[in-house]
Amino acid sequence: MNEKLKKIFPKAQDFLPINGTDYVEFYVSNAKQAAHFYKTAFGFQSLAYSGLETGSTTKTSYVLAQDKIRIVLTSPMSGNTEIEEHITKHGDGIKVIALWVDDATKAWEETTKRGAKSYMKPAKMEDENGLVIHSGIHTYGDTVHVFIERKNYNGIFLPGFKKWESTYKPESTGLKYIDHMVGNVGWNEMNIWEDFYRDVMGFANLITFDDKDISTQFTALMSKVMTNGNGRIKFPINEPAKGAKKSQIEEYLEFYNGPGCQHIAIATDNIIDTVKKMQNRGVEFLHVPKSYYDTVLNRVGEIDEKVDKLKELSILVDRDDEGYLLQIFTKPIQDRPTLFFEIIQRKGAQSFGKGNFKALFEAIEDEQRKRGTLI
Repeated sequence: MNEKLKKIFPKAQDFLPINGTDYVEFYVSNAKQAAHFYKTAFGFQSLAYSGLETGSTTKTSYVLAQDKIRIVLTSPMSGNTEIEEHITKHGDGIKVIALWVDDATKAWEETTKRGAKSYMKPAKMEDENGLVIHSGIHTYGDTVHVFIERKNYNGIFLPGFKKWESTYKPESTGLKYIDHMVGNVGWNEMNIWEDFYRDVMGFANLITFDDKDISTQFTALMSKVMTNGNGRIKFPINEPAKGAKKSQIEEYLEFYNGPGCQHIAIATDNIIDTVKKMQNRGVEFLHVPKSYYDTVLNRVGEIDEKVDKLKELSILVDRDDEGYLLQIFTKPIQDRPTLFFEIIQRKGAQSFGKGNFKALFEAIEDEQRKRGTLI
């Protein structure tokens, strides 16, 4: 635990210990094709599969992995299911943010007694490789947290899945782990969900950004970053703020039809190499004005990377008291302007790129203008 977290958690009391992100599950219209996209564009590898061949008659799931990251892509096998309704309402999007815990039963008991709405009571899943206990609670919109206890399991992923053998094994792009996941909520709901994560899950507010921090000539938003006791889980929560035109948060809420996970930030140890590989595989990134780089070193000081390389790729830089970070954002990865990804490399910095907000949101507004939604 770093010094900032020690101050936030002076007594180090964490009634909901979380070891990390277990997996993120997307509900998508065509899991097989989505899996090919994430393998090709992002460098994920085949891990596990569940479908008709494993006895699952209602849904098909493909599990992909890269270093410590696991994503699950799930599609319904027929209509009139929760999965199909989720896709119809939201488009492809994130349903489950699964958290790895030592005791899924206690995690459910502690959160539900503090006011969480149950999504799934503690239940056992077993096969020849052992036992997994899972449980779950609802959070903003249709998003849920599932608690996964896997200390007595040695299988490839979860019971009901088999190893997914594939001859297609694209090279990794260098993605390491999930740094943070951002949720967009409705007007005046940010503080409600701050209270939820503090009171129900034992998180604390790491940092707050208001509309003075995150605004441009046209749009604004507010954000609070919530973190668990050991700092392994960070959930920024965004809400719209009054502006002259429709903000990116309002656009997201309109096209997603409610609150949801806006983006996943994934860490890398070499952002220049990672971004080059992803661009060569067809991933589209936001572009900031080239003038951003004329004064960037005046603001952030000396860095290891050559500014020309960062400028060529539109990688942003920011610094805090503990170091600096480099970051870049993809364009939405589906037709609806909703979910996107952030690629981040931390070189000591524990912040979230406050110095880049204006340039970033102007780049987002430029994309909104092309879509005709900056009104």
